[in-house]
Amino acid sequence: QVQLVESGGGLVQAGGSLRLSCEASGNFNSINAMAWYRQGPGHARDLVAEITSRGHTTYADSVKGRFTISRDGAKNAVYLQMNSLKPEDTAIYYCNAQLTDFDRPPGAGPIFGAWGRGTQVTVSA
Repeated sequence: QVQLVESGGGLVQAGGSLRLSCEASGNFNSINAMAWYRQGPGHARDLVAEITSRGHTTYADSVKGRFTISRDGAKNAVYLQMNSLKPEDTAIYYCNAQLTDFDRPPGAGPIFGAWGRGTQVTVSA
């Protein structure tokens, strides 16, 4: 089993900053990519930012220039630095990882995904 544990959410005023953290633990051989998604009230869960094992990053247009994703391979961790926060950034933020585990049951395939439970980010006007 794999666990992703997020931290760093909270309440902040518009224009402020927060830094989210997520650490992966459990049984896996490697992490291929890690990402942050968010789900606001009445909205679908959308990709915010992703970073691959090679450091290639992707951002949603709405956060480009304000958010920065980074990772620490030694800690199996991913971070999201969020600056210039806006009320529309209010959402539950979920950590996601794409992992490889060569000991998965036959037929399951070695590559699989995992989700954290989410951390609430609230930005007040």
